[in-house]
Amino acid sequence: MTMKLRSALACLLLAAAPQAGFAAGPRIAVVAPMSGNLQVLGDQIRLGAVQAADGKAEIITIDETCTEKSAPSIAEQIRQADAVAAIGFLCVDSLDGGLPILAETKIPAITLSVRSPVLMEDSLKKGWPFFRLAPSTSAERDMIVQEIFAQWKDKPFALLDDGTIMSREMIDNVRQALEQKGMKAAFIDNFRPAQEVQTQLIRRLAKAGITHVFAASDRNDMSVMARDAKAAKINLTFMGGDALNGTNQPVPLEPGTFAVTLPDPQTIASAKPIVEIIHQKKKSAEGYVLPSYSAITVILEANEIASGSGAPLADALSNTPFETPIGEIRFNKNHELSTNPFRMLVWDGNAFVLPPVTE
Repeated sequence: MTMKLRSALACLLLAAAPQAGFAAGPRIAVVAPMSGNLQVLGDQIRLGAVQAADGKAEIITIDETCTEKSAPSIAEQIRQADAVAAIGFLCVDSLDGGLPILAETKIPAITLSVRSPVLMEDSLKKGWPFFRLAPSTSAERDMIVQEIFAQWKDKPFALLDDGTIMSREMIDNVRQALEQKGMKAAFIDNFRPAQEVQTQLIRRLAKAGITHVFAASDRNDMSVMARDAKAAKINLTFMGGDALNGTNQPVPLEPGTFAVTLPDPQTIASAKPIVEIIHQKKKSAEGYVLPSYSAITVILEANEIASGSGAPLADALSNTPFETPIGEIRFNKNHELSTNPFRMLVWDGNAFVLPPVTE
């Protein structure tokens, strides 16, 4: 065999060989941004997926541009890669128009971020294998209602909105749900957002005898309210929604402020072993790393079930409990998480943590 022929044969063998770090197993597509402002989130998703698939599956990375009408192209790439399933999908545009293509070859798609109710409604009507690891749009509101009902039954409480459409809708939905449970707010009002002080609002609340406040506001507005109440020595307990889970800009959030939000996956007890492994590799387990890891875990287990039974993978994903680093994951008949992932947490000055258990 000539040197030239040996070289050509070596190139062919190299091209046919699996990528380094991959073992024989199902191919799973990971759709996440590879550039731009969202690349950091895409890197988190890819890191989690590769860690979970190590030695068990081959990860096929597909760029997510989040541009309009990009979904069909992404779906074709997934199908041509012969993937059994796909995860990621930070944007609606990456799914809208692509799910029918995936449905043709029965390739399930699991989003880690998209909460659009319309997309899920269409998927259920048309039988598309679309699953949501992200909470539904109603999950936050449902947990807010649950916590107010459980914690503030005997408290004179207020419901406040900042005048925006989303804020007004949240307060109206919470109000109606509580009233259906026989619980009525003592004070309902709106406030002007993005103000340097909210002393007049605090005085109105005190005059009305309010002790507990739920405000559908952003983090800085809540910070200003809590700061001004503290400065006026008016004892008010504040609670907000997922919008409080951000950075201090510019007023720091007062310790003791409550938020119905998603816990940091790194703080979940079952995630500790995986977090330690990732840290040993000098990587961070923040953001989407653990949700991505868990999504791959779910697909691998469901694929084994489907392979053994001969049923479609989407069937194996439905109503099956899967143990993952972020806890048990089970998709209900509507392809949503069967357990609401939102929790009421309290700001301790550095992070939102579980409140101390009271007798």
